[in-house]
Amino acid sequence: METDHLAHREPALSVQGLSRRFDGTLAVDDLSFEVFAGEILGLVGPNGAGKTTTLRSVAGILPLQQGKVAIGGHDLETDEVEAKKGLAWVPDNPEPFESLTVMEHLEFTAKLYRMKDWRPRAEALIERFELTEKSKAMGSELSRGMRQKLAFCQAWLPRPRVVLMDEPLSGLDPRGIRSAKRAIRELAAEGTAVVLSSHLLELIEELSARLLIIDRGKRVFMGTLSEARVHLSAEEGSSLEDIFLAATGDWREPAPEPRSEPGAVE
Repeated sequence: METDHLAHREPALSVQGLSRRFDGTLAVDDLSFEVFAGEILGLVGPNGAGKTTTLRSVAGILPLQQGKVAIGGHDLETDEVEAKKGLAWVPDNPEPFESLTVMEHLEFTAKLYRMKDWRPRAEALIERFELTEKSKAMGSELSRGMRQKLAFCQAWLPRPRVVLMDEPLSGLDPRGIRSAKRAIRELAAEGTAVVLSSHLLELIEELSARLLIIDRGKRVFMGTLSEARVHLSAEEGSSLEDIFLAATGDWREPAPEPRSEPGAVE
C-alpha cells in the first residue's frame, strides 16, 4: 500500500473513536483517522455527512462526547491548553471582532499563543494575503473575502502543528483562490498537518495527499486517490467525483444533520 510508510510515524493529529449525538441522532459515528506532519488530508462527504461537526469537535469548539483527540501527542481533554497551542482553525464563515482592526486581530492571536516578536511575521502575512491596505480596517468593515484572508493570517501566524480548514476558499475571487492554494501547499511543506474539507472536489484532488471520505458520520474510505480506485473498483484515471459517488452512493438522498446545537452543521 502507498501509505505503509506512514505507519511508523507519530501523527500530528490523532482522532480515535469520535462520536457525536444531537438529540439522540448520531451525527458522527465511531470515526478514527490520523494526519501526519506535512500532509494535506482531504475530508469529503455529502451534505449532512458530519464533516463540520467532526472538525468542530476536533477543534474543541464542540465538547467531546465520545472518543479521543490528540494534537502533537497532547490529549484534547486532559491536556487542553497544550493541545490547542498546536492547533489553528479556519471556519467556513469567519466572524472577526467588529471593533478590532486587522492588525489587532493578529496581536490578539499572538497573545493567545504567547508569541514573542510576532509583528514582523504578522506584517509579512498581511502582505502575503493582500490585506496591507486593510490593516487598520475594523472587522465590521471587511468583505466576505477579506474576512477569509484574515482567518488565514490568524491561522498561519503561530506556525501550528495542525490546521483545520472548512471550505476555506468560500468568498475568495480567482486571484485569492490561487494565492490561498499556494499558501496551503507552502504551509504543509513547512511541516504543518492540514485537514481540508471542501465540496470543491477539484481542490481536494489538486492539494490532498490522502482522502478521508465520510457518509452519515461513518468513515467509508481513507487513503490515496490511487488506493481509492483499487478499493472501490474504479477504473484507472477515474476522477475524484467518480470515486466520491461510488463511495457514498449517489442514488441516496443525504440525511440532513441535526442543528439543535451550535455547530451542528455539515
